[in-house]
Amino acid sequence: MAYSVILHISGEPSVVGEIEDLPKPNDTIITVSNPRLRDGKDVHYIEPNVTKVIWPLTRVALIEILDSEEEESLIGFVRE
Repeated sequence: MAYSVILHISGEPSVVGEIEDLPKPNDTIITVSNPRLRDGKDVHYIEPNVTKVIWPLTRVALIEILDSEEEESLIGFVRE
């Protein structure tokens, strides 16, 4: 199952992408597919034709995990 995440990289704008697995405590890198800025634009320091990027976790300050669209469709409006 792929996770949509926002990576907050030290000294750089936040990057949105997908990862296959959540990082484990002993991991040193994170592989992100389809990296882009939060507004959907290309990341200025990554070539336009790149589809996967490997970042060292020492550069990542925070990882936010976004809700998947599948989960959102399962949970509908609930009236109290």
